Amino acid sequence: MNLDDLLLRYFGSSDVSTLTPAAQVAGVEHVWVDLGLEQDSRKRFALWALLYFLDEAPDLDVVFKDEAEREAARNFMDLLAAGDPDQGQ
Repeated sequence: MNLDDLLLRYFGSSDVSTLTPAAQVAGVEHVWVDLGLEQDSRKRFALWALLYFLDEAPDLDVVFKDEAEREAARNFMDLLAAGDPDQGQ
């Protein structure tokens, strides 16, 4: 899943900064619903990652029942934090 494609699908724009608050809430709700319904682990990870970028992600143990998937999500979060110059300030 491509991030731009996900943003267009759920928010109607690939530029989140242009969204109205109502459009952002509606898009996040749609992602949450699809995350709950999705059976493919790769697609679930992509949806969770999108929510993580938007600071709306659920707890890892809620989304990922498998420890390996939770560890992959933790690694993803660590990689993002390592690339964020504001992290830890």
